[in-house]
Amino acid sequence: MTTLMLLTAVFLLGNLVVALLAAARGPTPADRMLMALLFGTTGTGILALLSVVSASTPLIDVALVLALLAAIGGIAFAKRAWRGGEGSDD
Repeated sequence: MTTLMLLTAVFLLGNLVVALLAAARGPTPADRMLMALLFGTTGTGILALLSVVSASTPLIDVALVLALLAAIGGIAFAKRAWRGGEGSDD
């Protein structure tokens, strides 16, 4: 079971590498933001798997913080895009 979890974590890490390449060449800021959200969710999954394999509870805390930051970043981007990117702070 541990080997399967480690292989899954390696697969997700490969997914992050592909997402990094897609984010580098993304034609629009929305594409780049989607890749950033993918980093957050995939990173959370990797950290959760590694915490189970290594029985390390601090990794779960880091995974939860990463998921929260990804969600907040997505909301902030959507709010700014909805306003048209004018940059006003109401």
